[in-house]
Amino acid sequence: MTAIRRVAMIGPFGFHPNKTMRSRAFSLARALTQRGHAVKIVMPPRQTPEEAGRTWQEDGVALEYVSLSGGIIPITARLVRAALDFTPDVVHCFKPKAYSGLAAFWLWQRHGRTLPLVMDSDDWEGWGGWNEIAPYSGAQKHFFAWQEQWGMTHCHALTVASRTLESLAWGMGIRPSRVHYLPNGPGIGADVSQAAVKRAELGLTDRPTLLLYSRLFEFDTERLVEILRQTAVALPNLAILAVGSSLYAEQGAVLRARLAAANLLDHFTDVGWTAEADLPSLLAAADVGLYLMDDTLLNRTKCPVKLADMTAVALPVVAENVGQVGEYVRHNETGRLRPCGEVGAIVNDIVSLLGDDEERRRLGQNAARHAREHFSWDVLAVKLEKVYDTLSTKSVRGA
Repeated sequence: MTAIRRVAMIGPFGFHPNKTMRSRAFSLARALTQRGHAVKIVMPPRQTPEEAGRTWQEDGVALEYVSLSGGIIPITARLVRAALDFTPDVVHCFKPKAYSGLAAFWLWQRHGRTLPLVMDSDDWEGWGGWNEIAPYSGAQKHFFAWQEQWGMTHCHALTVASRTLESLAWGMGIRPSRVHYLPNGPGIGADVSQAAVKRAELGLTDRPTLLLYSRLFEFDTERLVEILRQTAVALPNLAILAVGSSLYAEQGAVLRARLAAANLLDHFTDVGWTAEADLPSLLAAADVGLYLMDDTLLNRTKCPVKLADMTAVALPVVAENVGQVGEYVRHNETGRLRPCGEVGAIVNDIVSLLGDDEERRRLGQNAARHAREHFSWDVLAVKLEKVYDTLSTKSVRGA
């Protein structure tokens, strides 16, 4: 058993509506707690300010939303103080950006020679990443790009969610021994016992059903609509089950207009944003999942939780091979994998799988087993324990 017993995690925002802290940090914290560790997560609930000051426990993990009064410096100070009051053996900051990046800067300057500091990166935040699509001001973009570079290079260990982030870290000159690949597991449970009920409730029982589970920013929706149009031509009774909502409202509006122009709206069953407890059975109510990704730096660096969700509930997925996607979807083993933009091949894969119950079952079972063996949070927590084990007092003082 690892010697590290108390872990303080710091996030840049709360659990809602962003999912990083819930699906990644909390999933790791819960698995660590189940292995005997004490874990506390502190966050500023910027998007749910009415929750500021709340403290609670969930699945053995201590959680705290700090007060938002006083501005940036007081909020950062509260995050640091809440973490230090936990008397941690290690502090793990999730995202080298915004408040968690500021807390890491504070901790490194004041405690960097005595307290192990781990930074987690699960996206590319700067130029070529979120800076390109998020509605930040020019000053914010420059600051976030600087924070990312500084935070990744000023820590005792760096956990990264993708192989591309791993390579980028090496390119910054960070020693490989300090960079630890820690991908994402599913953000939902695996109880799909109500899948048949959900399917019947939605009127999908006798229809070949394709799942669209995405926030739409990862790809050109024009390509998506063409794939759906060609699939509907081949399968006139096709049902398209859409789960979730677009990251930005205008993206959803553009998609709807394109679907209407292609006469596809009648094929859609759009359930929108769904409670987390209902997601496993709802996803498993479909026959095949579709996961598209443009080949961009942002997409290559991300580690899609939604893709992990689909594989975890034994859904065979037809996906474009960008970044981490190939880690979860193995061609002809757990799903079908195609280069980005190969519309015809993707359509053929979807049509073929929707017409082959046995092949879908084989791929789905393999996908679920692959997810359990490589991407369950229990497995990932063991890897994280080993990261913490490298952070002896001697190694910290020598940083």
